[in-house]
Amino acid sequence: MEQLDELELLMEKSFWEEAELPAELFQKKAVASFPRTVLSRGMDNRYLVLAVSTVQNKEGNCEKHLVITASQSLENKELCILRNDWCSVPVEPGDIIHLEGDCTSDTWIIDKDFGYLILYPDILISGTSIASSIRCMRRAVLSETFRSSDPATRQMLIGTVLHEVFQKAINNSFAPEKLQELAFQTIQEIRHLKEMYRLNLSQDEIKQEVEDYLPSFCKWAGDFMHKNASTDFPQMQLSLPSDSSKDNSTCNIEVVKSMDIEESIWSPRFGLKGKIDVTVGVKIHRGCKTKYKIMPLELKTGKESNSIEHRSQVVLYTLLSQERRADPEAGLLLYLKTGQMYPVPANHLDKRELLKLRNQMAFSLFHRISKSATRQKTQLASLPQIIEEEKTCKYCSQMGNCALYSRAVEQQMDGSSVPIVMLPKIEEETQHLKQTHLEYFSLWCLMLTLESQSKDNKKNHQNIWLMPASEMEKSGSCIGHLIRTEHVKTICDGQYLHNFQRKHGAIPVTNLLAGDRVIVSGEERSLFALSRGYVKEINTTTVTCLLDRNLSVLPESILFRLDQEEKSCDIETPLGNLSKLMENTFVSKKLRDLIIDFREPQFTSYLSSVLPHDAKDTVACILKGLNKPQRQAMKKVLLSKDYTLVVGMPGTGKTTTICTLVRILYACGFSVLLTSYTHSAVDNILLKLAKFKIGFLRLGQTQKVHPAIQQFTEQEICRSKSIKSLALLEELYNSQVPAPEQVEKGGVSNITEAKVIVFLTSIFIKAGCSPSDIGIIAPYRQQLKIINDLLAHSSIGMVEVNTVDKYQGRDKSIVLVSFVRSNKDGTVGELLKDWRRLNVAITRAKHKLILLGCVPSLNCYPPLEKLLNHLNSEKLIIDLPSREHGNLCHILGDFQRE
Repeated sequence: MEQLDELELLMEKSFWEEAELPAELFQKKAVASFPRTVLSRGMDNRYLVLAVSTVQNKEGNCEKHLVITASQSLENKELCILRNDWCSVPVEPGDIIHLEGDCTSDTWIIDKDFGYLILYPDILISGTSIASSIRCMRRAVLSETFRSSDPATRQMLIGTVLHEVFQKAINNSFAPEKLQELAFQTIQEIRHLKEMYRLNLSQDEIKQEVEDYLPSFCKWAGDFMHKNASTDFPQMQLSLPSDSSKDNSTCNIEVVKSMDIEESIWSPRFGLKGKIDVTVGVKIHRGCKTKYKIMPLELKTGKESNSIEHRSQVVLYTLLSQERRADPEAGLLLYLKTGQMYPVPANHLDKRELLKLRNQMAFSLFHRISKSATRQKTQLASLPQIIEEEKTCKYCSQMGNCALYSRAVEQQMDGSSVPIVMLPKIEEETQHLKQTHLEYFSLWCLMLTLESQSKDNKKNHQNIWLMPASEMEKSGSCIGHLIRTEHVKTICDGQYLHNFQRKHGAIPVTNLLAGDRVIVSGEERSLFALSRGYVKEINTTTVTCLLDRNLSVLPESILFRLDQEEKSCDIETPLGNLSKLMENTFVSKKLRDLIIDFREPQFTSYLSSVLPHDAKDTVACILKGLNKPQRQAMKKVLLSKDYTLVVGMPGTGKTTTICTLVRILYACGFSVLLTSYTHSAVDNILLKLAKFKIGFLRLGQTQKVHPAIQQFTEQEICRSKSIKSLALLEELYNSQVPAPEQVEKGGVSNITEAKVIVFLTSIFIKAGCSPSDIGIIAPYRQQLKIINDLLAHSSIGMVEVNTVDKYQGRDKSIVLVSFVRSNKDGTVGELLKDWRRLNVAITRAKHKLILLGCVPSLNCYPPLEKLLNHLNSEKLIIDLPSREHGNLCHILGDFQRE
């Protein structure tokens, strides 16, 4: 307890005072907070800061003097002098720093012309994040904090596909027919099909957009690859830092070879990490002289801007490259849309400014917790200041989180300041939230941050470079001294099967099990995090891993280490969920009502309103094997509109109850998501369900799944069915009638509903009904357009297709209504909330009224919920059988041919 009290005192003082503190307290902080290897064995030029002071030099300029040591005993002190803009680095006593430059007489001098200081070098920040901080540091910090709240977009998917096509082509061929083949293969990969499915995009439209880029790929290859004479290459302006001032900057660049694809580099030397799109060998032809360099090639799919952010990313990748090879001194920036490539020199000034930005960002990420002015309360720290650029903020992906953090956290602090021009925007973004919601966000953001900074979670991946494999093996979380054996097998979609054996002796006793996530590194210091993946099999002689990179390109002599990837410190998912809970959406509002405002869950009064008539006998049969409390639990779940909590002591039959509940919900036609804290808990229930022939899809990593269940995993089913199209994937994910809505610039539509509407219309006409006696109603103009197009294609005329409002005061013998809305996130439109419009829609039919829609989605609209409850109680709701929409479309084709 005494040591903890002293450490708390130290932390208190380091927050608020700049005075030199007792060396023994620093020693305790160093030992408690950082691994001993930082100071005793250490990375090159890594130091503990003992004291910080600001002084004026002889010229009257301010300098920051740091008393530093690399000695565990805190002896052998050295001096680091920060000059010019380096004085702004927010370094404090007790911090760990890394220094680049020269040390003379135990004195380091870091100024505008020489040397770098890296603050908290064990915090690795991506080049993308640092480049984005140029315009707004706050946005960059928020993006690192709320990573999972950034939604994937169509542009991101297309960018990923284009990157992969280019990367495959540079190792194959840029011939037009080969590019077409590679594009087709890439779009068929299951991970891209999943993303298309999630974003509601068609394979054809993605393929078309990707193909628009391919001529530029050919142009680039023609300009920069494999020419005979250097004069054939486009002239470019590039001056390398090592060039003589007399050298002409005009040159020709020839890309000779692709050295690596998506090269993963972690650099605790510079506090950076990143994946380089393509690492290329280039020849720089300048007159009669030729230089050979290995450079990073950064690919961009957006607008050709040659912006400071894009160029900065390339400069940072040159720093990363220095971890593996000689300083490239420059990198290349290629815009795939135009095939235009720019050389980017990496001079000292650019690297200096970017590393200073990196230090500011690391400081904000490290100091997420602060003390209140009275030192009585632990609280979240302020983020970097909000910028006063409305245009930049308007299109910022973190605008919601920025405003939320400002209102919930920063505006509650004493002395907080927000730019006046941004106050209306902050109010607009958060006006849907109550004070209780803001307090909830602040509390749980603080709790999660404290958890992430606890002693057990603070390690992150630091032990990979701070602790030798022999030391880490003692904890059972690492296996070192491994060599790669056998050929690497390509499994699918960027998954490579590797076999490793101990160079000498057997595999040591370890905690690693099949299914565990691992990071593969080289034992030599520059080869950190070469690849990531899973342990597939492990025994006393061999470890088999499924990795995301093919390591066969590395020399056979390399010794590898496998480190278990710790997930205990991962707060990205809960923080992302906390952010989504505060969004201004229907689902988020409902969850806030239940979770924060404690609204009691609602229940339907009558079981008949939710239990389909044709399922009653099946449900009754299933219930026979249950006791009274279990049957009561079943009934409560079926009546629930929000949630039901079922509590039971160990051995009271909870697993049996859940299994039975799933069977009943399945019999009632519901879609069921079963989840638990552990894989085994889910599999125990699925093993029971399999005996009853209940169909299910097991999500998650196959390696973690029970062997008897593995045949039902997403990965195995996709492989066995050879899923290479979006249609096959939709069939897998949506075995019922797949009728999702589409939201495009033209509005909301539902193509499946439109096809069914046209099919039914053709049936009535074939049965003798006059087209003029049939009316079709839809609430959205885009849906009307699609239905009209389908009717015209089917040669059906004289059928009136209109909105609800246009049918006011008019009627038809037969009316078909397409409700359109069908989504999983509870998004509702204003049109279907209006009970007057609903009244008009259902009272226009003289003889026959047909309503077509998705019942779960429409139940989100109070007026429709009452109507659907009534229809269900009268047994007037008909569910289309699984995949029946496909048969309807075939029948519709037969009608068209007749």
